Amino acid sequence: MPNSGKRPNPSPEPARGSALAMLAERPQVDFELEFFDALLARVPDFAEVLRAQASNFTVKGRFKDGLRVDQRLVAVRPQDATAHYNLACRYAILKQRDLAMKTLRRAVELGYRDFRFMVQDTDLESIQKDPRFRAMLREFGIK
Repeated sequence: MPNSGKRPNPSPEPARGSALAMLAERPQVDFELEFFDALLARVPDFAEVLRAQASNFTVKGRFKDGLRVDQRLVAVRPQDATAHYNLACRYAILKQRDLAMKTLRRAVELGYRDFRFMVQDTDLESIQKDPRFRAMLREFGIK
């Protein structure tokens, strides 16, 4: 048999090749959801991962799952104003207005002060016309 000068193609490793192909086709957020779930199973109070996971659930439109994660984050970081703010946003998105207002007030009491963002944040749309929202803004010097 004459040698054509070509080397035979090495056969790819099927397991590794298919795993890489699957990862390449998978959206990043789906990968992170699975990865962070596994990480949180091992380290349930990892605040930075809880924050990222809640954000990923929002991206996927899984607001109830995000709510559970935000609630866990507030339990882990009870003095974190931003964690309370994000939880208030989640309640507002889910039309749980009383909980949204209560949690938003707690965020402000803990030091959340980005009022300019708060009045424009579409996540808070369901409570922005609530008289309690406007009263809270006035209470903290925002008109």
